[in-house]
Amino acid sequence: MTRPATLPAPALRSAQPYVRVRDLERDLAAEVDGEVRFDPGSRGAYSTDASNYRQVPLGVVVPRTVDAAEVAVAICREHGAPITSRGGGTSLAGQTCNTAVIIDWSKFCHRLVSVDERARTCVVEPGIVLDDLNRRLKPTGLMFGPRPSTHSHCTLGGMIGNNSCGSTAQLYGKTADNVVRLEILTYDGTRMWVGPTSDEEYARITAEGGRPAEILRGLREIMNEHADEIRRRYPDIPRRVSGYNLDQLLPGGPFDVARALVGSEGTLVTVLRAELALVPVPAARSLVVLGYHDIAAAGDAVLPIAAHRPLQLEGIDDKLIGYETRKHMHGKAVVRLPEGGAWLMASFTGDDQEDADRRAHALLEDIGRDGNGPDVAFFDDPESETELWDLREAGLGATARGPGMADTWPGWEDSAVPPERLGDYLRDLRRLLEEFGYGDAALYGHFGQACVHTRIPFDLLTADGVAAFRAFLDRAADLAVSYGGSLSGEHGDGQARAELLPKMFGDAVVTAFQQVKAVFDPDDRMNPGKIVSPDGITTDLRLGSAWTPAEPETEFGYPDDQGSFQRAVMRCVGVGQCRSHQGGVMCPSYRATGEEEHSTRGRARLLFEMLNGHRDSTVTDGWRSTAVHDALDLCLACKGCKRDCPVEVDMATYKAEFLAHHYAGRLRPAAHYSMGWLPVWARLASFAPGLVNAVTHAPGLGRLVKRLGGLEPARPLPSFAGIRFSDAYRRRGPRGSGDLGEVLLWPDTFTDNLAPRIAASAVAVLESAGYRVIVPPRTLCCGLTWISTGQLGVARRVLRRTLDTLAPLLRRGIPIVGLEPSCTAVFRDDAANLLPGDQDVTRLAEQTKTLAELLTGTDGWRPPRIDRAAVAQPHCHQHAVLGYEADQRLLQQAGVKLKTVGGCCGLAGDFGFTAGHLNTSLACAEHELLPAVRESEPGTLVLADGFSCRTQLEHTKAADRPLHLAELLAQASTRLTCGPTR
Repeated sequence: MTRPATLPAPALRSAQPYVRVRDLERDLAAEVDGEVRFDPGSRGAYSTDASNYRQVPLGVVVPRTVDAAEVAVAICREHGAPITSRGGGTSLAGQTCNTAVIIDWSKFCHRLVSVDERARTCVVEPGIVLDDLNRRLKPTGLMFGPRPSTHSHCTLGGMIGNNSCGSTAQLYGKTADNVVRLEILTYDGTRMWVGPTSDEEYARITAEGGRPAEILRGLREIMNEHADEIRRRYPDIPRRVSGYNLDQLLPGGPFDVARALVGSEGTLVTVLRAELALVPVPAARSLVVLGYHDIAAAGDAVLPIAAHRPLQLEGIDDKLIGYETRKHMHGKAVVRLPEGGAWLMASFTGDDQEDADRRAHALLEDIGRDGNGPDVAFFDDPESETELWDLREAGLGATARGPGMADTWPGWEDSAVPPERLGDYLRDLRRLLEEFGYGDAALYGHFGQACVHTRIPFDLLTADGVAAFRAFLDRAADLAVSYGGSLSGEHGDGQARAELLPKMFGDAVVTAFQQVKAVFDPDDRMNPGKIVSPDGITTDLRLGSAWTPAEPETEFGYPDDQGSFQRAVMRCVGVGQCRSHQGGVMCPSYRATGEEEHSTRGRARLLFEMLNGHRDSTVTDGWRSTAVHDALDLCLACKGCKRDCPVEVDMATYKAEFLAHHYAGRLRPAAHYSMGWLPVWARLASFAPGLVNAVTHAPGLGRLVKRLGGLEPARPLPSFAGIRFSDAYRRRGPRGSGDLGEVLLWPDTFTDNLAPRIAASAVAVLESAGYRVIVPPRTLCCGLTWISTGQLGVARRVLRRTLDTLAPLLRRGIPIVGLEPSCTAVFRDDAANLLPGDQDVTRLAEQTKTLAELLTGTDGWRPPRIDRAAVAQPHCHQHAVLGYEADQRLLQQAGVKLKTVGGCCGLAGDFGFTAGHLNTSLACAEHELLPAVRESEPGTLVLADGFSCRTQLEHTKAADRPLHLAELLAQASTRLTCGPTR
């Protein structure tokens, strides 16, 4: 049959034109209102996403407005440069990495343009984060329905690009089902709004002529040619995400161009704005968890449950729970699970709690389950429900890397089949995994819509392993297609699955995809190599058999990474939790700057590049790299990532390692000598503290001291105490009954020299509790300041001296109480990394406790009544290493109405004192800490155990003198007024 004259020829992969990159960079920088970054650091940070793929971009553009993005596209067009749009960069199929100009929408283009409450719609820019959008919509009682597990950091532009779903798609549908209109920009510069197109509107647009008419005519001709084959080959399932949404353009339908473009992964157009449909925020929720013998049996059971129209219907297997247990994740939620080897989690909404509960109980009655049975758990309290959903949403992180686990990877992580066939598909998929030696893979996902998630222990390092990976994908694709399923039910095709699309759709429909590509992007400049005429599945692998990274000698031992810095860096799987703006601590520098390079993930990517495993690595100067140094410069070494990152990336340790090598044999920054050697200067100052304070606070001399020390001019220097706590205590000696035995109070540099009142308060509390308090016989140090500045050889010697002195006490089992969280965390964590395999280091970690841990573990001890409201800032190292739970329990017992603040104070030891860091330091504090203190009621106590946290509060005048827990308890015990307050 002859092709109609208007039917476009298929767009096949064309050779990309030579781009004069320096000219392109110059023109973009001159014309675009935004940030234009073609430096090695930026290109390295954007070279991969959460997928198996890596492609170094030409450069990165961060537009301030959507109009600026339009200018950027025009300049790229002039130079023939390809374009890839990027939001949160969490794509698992390689959609957001390309040898192209990356347009990052997330930093500036995140406006909520308008809201129409009556129509239940809103207009947004593509960089807005889902959780942020729903927070802004909260006053309206509306929200955007689909909620992927990355909701804290995924952008709406990325959700539109991928056609994201998440657990709530069970009730609300995919992103495509919730898009009303899109404002799009084609590579040739056509800008227009698209959406459902009636016959009358189609006639009007085509009569007007021009490029919009050409696009609509081309699409209709393609549909007329391929409609029957599209109807035949598109699976009728709730989670068909693979391919283009050509079913939205079929004759007799709404000819909805907007929904057809959702899920096109930036291969057709650039999305500038989106009009979204909104849904009411549920008034109440309840959750039912049902236990089954195995995951296939759970799959068999979904249809009767789905008939009750739950908000979410998720499945998890025992392997996932095993991995979370092994990694000590979500322990409270794990013990709440009912009996079983697999579980379904069904949540219900209601007009009120009674209504939501009624719907949950109606389900139990319908399926013949006893609500009090051992295989059923029912929850209607928000705290328990949140814990359980966090357990489910942690699936990717829990299965990515863990002790005793093989490394796992995406690639076949979101297939979907008809829900009525899910159980049998799971059985066959499990058999296929075991045949290939991948039997350890966990199976979980959105079971109500039969979308199955997994991470598989592919060997992506050897030629045989890569061949097996490719062979498995062929077999898995055949299996899914045989079930009438989709290769992707959520994450899209990208490069990971696009080569397999002919198996699912056939040659005719794939030709239709190519023709649609030709309508919008005939020259193949929009995210080339994805979906249409794709690059090969085993091309551009982030690892691959040709990857030959360096394995450098290191200062730290990396005991949890087989002693390998390379494996430590490879912990990052790109999930992007470090780009969240709320909750936890990670990552304060990203929250302050909004820049990928200053996220945990961005830094991990650059360290990966530094290992130089690829011929096109952007970082070629190893440990001496300026690009890596600049990215790490704004790392606060808060260790938030060690706890908040699902794979426990420890960027503070990696930064210290890098600095140790970067400055080896070279002069260091002045702040490394002034702040890094603070324990020495503090010891010297103790001989004449008054004189030192006079010098450092004199107007002229103080400025000179700061300049010579590389310190921030606007920061007041702390004053040394007239007498150190340790000196005063040695003169005083232990007192009290000591009925409970001895405890060593650790006089860290900060408490001993700058805040001895805190240690004195701790002595009073411990003695009243029945302990005999002792201190070390001489001045010792944990080495923290040398660790944070990368002077690891000195830190090791300092720590060894401390261990030699404390060894007799440690071997007697005497507990050590730390008052400064950062120093206490060294004993619990860093020491074992610096001195691996040392038994005294193990004893030190086991016997070191916080004040709250010791007291709450003391039989018969009860805190004094305080009965006050308090705002507490847990130190970042306490959050990451020590935990704040004991403090919370203690304060709760004391009657304190506690509000615990998340985030980082921003001072972070030497960071906030170092010249050039002030703005970032204050921006971190303004994210959560300072607003929480300012918004608290008059008379509210302000608690901060960390010296940095207290100093930041004092410098910003948010609180006159925040209290350490020891001070609060001592004052309450002596019936003094508990203050000062904010």
